[in-house]
Amino acid sequence: MKYYIIAGEASGDLHGSNLIKELKKLDAGATIHCWGGDLMQAAGATLIKHYRELAFMGFAEVVMNLRTILNNLKFCKADIAAFQPDVLVLIDYPGFNLRIAEWAKGKGFKIVFYISPQVWAWKEGRVKKMKQYIDQMLVILPFEKDYYKNRWNWEVIYVGHPLVEVVDSFIKKQQSAGSIQKRKPVVALLPGSRKQEILKKLPIMLEVAGRFPEYEFVVAKAPGQEDSFYEPLLQPYSNVSSVRNETYKLLLASAAALVTSGTATLETALFGVPEVVCYKGNNISYQIAKRLIKIRYISLVNLIMDKLVVTELIQNELTVQNLSAELTLLLENEERINAIKKDYAALKQLLSQGGNASAKAAECIYYFVKTK
Repeated sequence: MKYYIIAGEASGDLHGSNLIKELKKLDAGATIHCWGGDLMQAAGATLIKHYRELAFMGFAEVVMNLRTILNNLKFCKADIAAFQPDVLVLIDYPGFNLRIAEWAKGKGFKIVFYISPQVWAWKEGRVKKMKQYIDQMLVILPFEKDYYKNRWNWEVIYVGHPLVEVVDSFIKKQQSAGSIQKRKPVVALLPGSRKQEILKKLPIMLEVAGRFPEYEFVVAKAPGQEDSFYEPLLQPYSNVSSVRNETYKLLLASAAALVTSGTATLETALFGVPEVVCYKGNNISYQIAKRLIKIRYISLVNLIMDKLVVTELIQNELTVQNLSAELTLLLENEERINAIKKDYAALKQLLSQGGNASAKAAECIYYFVKTK
């Protein structure tokens, strides 16, 4: 069969590559065209456009690149029409993919959406159109199934979270290859990927590092930021070093972690590392977001477990004093450490329901196309 898969960022490329591998196990004759990245191409798909050409973050950047975005949409539609796939598989990236879904539905293509947009947090109004244009929705967070059923009367399929298999596979490989070795116990600093968010949070994290000289603090550098950006920030601290493209190795070697909100909070939990979740942004943007976003927690760990598993220090709460106090608990309080790790085990079990998420997603897609 013919599959057309669209992923618009690095995480989508990762999950798309594992999906492609599983589709090829089910359908040896599969022909797959994709928008994605190097991983999807290496998995056996024909890469039509790289996600690096698609990643526009923030309102101003979108406006500045509007012509490029519209040209990408036009090109994508023409390419799908020329390829005539048996199914269109859209991986997250809602701003682009929902527009493609609307067009494709009108052309009679079968549409599967893998990894739901976070409409339960904001832009909930999108769901009405999503129900119209998406034939099958595959979700990766356990509460999303009930959310869509109870609030929107929409039966979606929970396949589990693909990060579970990614992290498990990495750990197995590293058990023989070895992890990052340091003379002191390690605390990981994951301050985010964008320059503005790093400048808001990393200085606070580094001030905390200065209070724990018996630990080695290691910053995970973002792929898109140069070493010269980090050097003046890190230079004053003798117990701070950094790594690039080795975040998983870093987590495997860490006793605790200070983590920016986002997928990294979930990855840290799957490595079993006690963490503090840190968020600080522009105050105006934060006040707007606070009024728009309708969720109790900002970390995926707490959202999935529906309780406060890991401490969240948000905006004015993110201070050197508060962060130092929380880190002390994570490093020295056995009761706190054990409670977090017990919740992490329950979290992993929730995310592993049904086995391998990529394999389950591939089965859903394959048999949906075969039987509909």
